[in-house]
Amino acid sequence: MSFLDVVLSSQILFAALLTGAIYAIVAVGLNMVYGTMRLLNVAHGDIVMVGAYGAYWLFTGLGLPPIVSMFAVAAFCALLGAVLYKLLLKKMLGRPGDAARLEARSLLLFFGLSLLIQNLVVSLQTATPRAYQYLDHVYRISDLAMTGNRIMALGVALALCLAIAAFLRWNIFGLALRAVIERTDAARIVGVDVERVHLISLAIGFGAAGVAGVLISMMEQFSPFMGFSLTIAAFIVVILGGLGNIAGGFAAAMILGAIETYGVALTSPNMRSILLYGVFVLALILLPKGLFHKWLRK
Repeated sequence: MSFLDVVLSSQILFAALLTGAIYAIVAVGLNMVYGTMRLLNVAHGDIVMVGAYGAYWLFTGLGLPPIVSMFAVAAFCALLGAVLYKLLLKKMLGRPGDAARLEARSLLLFFGLSLLIQNLVVSLQTATPRAYQYLDHVYRISDLAMTGNRIMALGVALALCLAIAAFLRWNIFGLALRAVIERTDAARIVGVDVERVHLISLAIGFGAAGVAGVLISMMEQFSPFMGFSLTIAAFIVVILGGLGNIAGGFAAAMILGAIETYGVALTSPNMRSILLYGVFVLALILLPKGLFHKWLRK
């Protein structure tokens, strides 16, 4: 395909929108957790993987379709986040120390958690990639071909992004979340229950990651080691969108989805990792405060 054919292709545009929407769901939890607690959750992509396997087990074992099982998976992942906060993170956050020390501790903790989750899934399911067929009928609109599972995944992803954005904007929790992100000590002084914000942020983030895993499992193969690239993608979105800027994160996810999809279409699938990590490095160097930093200050 020529450059113009790629740019004008509705098929590639649909793929870019879908990729961006999935990245937005994955990244929103990471953004909230790092913004409120300054924890480097490098195991975030592994929660997505847990969601994918949860949908697979419920579909193959109980016959539950993903559109139904995603609620159970989201609840399980949210509960996992709540338990993790109660057992480990709350104590870590209560210890005296500067932000750099807290980030270092969390990095080690979540790295260990990532390895634990991966090896646990391998022991239960082996390392062989898994997949299942669900809504794989192809629908065509002119030159655009879409499978039913991808249409549903895009719809659910966009609806979830809008629901989370509305919840954070119009619910009192959204105001508390932004207050904790900007000045934790000041938020505590004016009466914000910081511990509750931490708990809900982690639960929402893990639940959203679980849903992302369910959506991914409908469309492609997945394995116990799929989480790392998703974690990197989520960090890129957080950097580009700006720390704590949920709306900016959604926009950044769409930008990253377009860069990856169009970049692969213009080059080759082997370039996906190079494009992803290249954007990560450039974002760290050129845009450490995000694409919308100047706009937010006005």
